[in-house]
Amino acid sequence: MFPHIEYLEWMQGRPDVAMYDLGSTDLRGVAEERPSTIPPALEGRDDPPVGATLEMQIASEYGVDPEQVLVTAGASHANFLATATALDADPESERDDDEHLRALVEKPGYEPHRRTPAAFDAAVDRFIREDDYRLEPERVEKALTAETALVTVTNRHNPTGRLAERETLEAVAEHAREYGARLLVDEVYAPFVTGEQATEGAFGGPTAAGIEGVAVTGSLTKFLGLGDLRVGWLVADADFVDRAREVSHHVPAVSDVSRAYGMRAFHHLDDIVADQRAMLEENTALLAEFVEERDDLTGFVAPGSTYAFLRPTERDAEQLQEDAWENGLLLAPGRFFDDESAIRVSLGRAPPDMAVALRALGELLDAPDSSNT
Repeated sequence: MFPHIEYLEWMQGRPDVAMYDLGSTDLRGVAEERPSTIPPALEGRDDPPVGATLEMQIASEYGVDPEQVLVTAGASHANFLATATALDADPESERDDDEHLRALVEKPGYEPHRRTPAAFDAAVDRFIREDDYRLEPERVEKALTAETALVTVTNRHNPTGRLAERETLEAVAEHAREYGARLLVDEVYAPFVTGEQATEGAFGGPTAAGIEGVAVTGSLTKFLGLGDLRVGWLVADADFVDRAREVSHHVPAVSDVSRAYGMRAFHHLDDIVADQRAMLEENTALLAEFVEERDDLTGFVAPGSTYAFLRPTERDAEQLQEDAWENGLLLAPGRFFDDESAIRVSLGRAPPDMAVALRALGELLDAPDSSNT
């Protein structure tokens, strides 16, 4: 019933052993050999006053009521619950046995978003993100059917980094509502903004939270670099969250320790965000400069993005990724994002380490026989 998710299986353990990590997207800074008992960013900081809850803190950041927040074990957990809820994963459902709901997912896209609906017996349709991978509401509208129950997008787009504004998401949500479908927006990369891109939304990025018929997911992992806590969330209307909470009882919950440190992170959010945004700005500049100087890579670095979807013009992308791994360099293969001709390059570690990793990639691209570098 549950399909393999090749990307997550492939990535498991690789960042821990890579000499040069251009595959991980979380802004973790200096990588630790093993998880710390207390995440370094939270060590020595005080806890919020008694009476606060993690749901209250998340709700405040998104400008919603606490009843509209479900704390989850990371964003993958939140996406799973949102998908299950939207696709009516209920054995007592009145749906006919031969009635199959459909999920509509962007292409190119993050593999789990197109695999997970199959676990709930849903068919998966795709709509194409073209014109430099912009999210076009009209394309979503044309792909919707009467059986569509869920539309899933990422913002920033994974794997290209393209950012959509709230107005665009509102238009997509309106089209989905016309067909009785729920819009799921995975916003783990939405806070990746710099300078004038910053908004009044959650963590400074655009958010679809509060739009009718929308479920939003996020976590402490990607932008805040606190992946060891495994804290994520689902934000939607209270009825949807109540149903998702019922579904969540079938899967593991968030530990009290992670909740406690998650609350500490939100209590010091301004300071942590400032540090993370400084690293993001440096890494974005490094990646943009690298891509601009290469005439053997096509693609773009979206403003404020630390990752990009690039096509090598003088190398086979799959072979380049394999050669890179043989030389200790981690790149994310494009096949996991619907395009075997591309690689996703991401700068999620400390800028000095990323500069070294980019030099390693440049030397690999320059080598006449990359397998013997």
